[in-house]
Amino acid sequence: MTNHDNTSPSNDLAPGDEHGSFIAGLTTNIVGLLLALLLTALSFWVARSDVLWPSGIPVGLAVLAIAQIGVHLVFFLHIGTGPDSTNNVLALAFGILIVFLIMAGSLWIMSNLNVNMIPMDHMVQP
Repeated sequence: MTNHDNTSPSNDLAPGDEHGSFIAGLTTNIVGLLLALLLTALSFWVARSDVLWPSGIPVGLAVLAIAQIGVHLVFFLHIGTGPDSTNNVLALAFGILIVFLIMAGSLWIMSNLNVNMIPMDHMVQP
């Protein structure tokens, strides 16, 4: 007896995971490319236009950057929720953790060095 419901693991595929179909893979890559180009163009438009308040531009660019990351992860790296991509998701989570630790450590070191620096007028002895 075969399982034809929508909850079977064979139906839980990310875009681009359609095995055996060249056209489906090409279509997925083209859709991903178009989405990536659209998000890139939107980023340039947001940065150069007055559509957002000046203080909201970095937030808008951050949202578009996160969307761009999502498009690349799903359409090009094929990271999905299927049972065969558990290692990919764990590797991605570990990579995000490492990047966060490097960024937090760098900011902590820079702020600590800035507080402990000797002022320039004390360094120069006339």
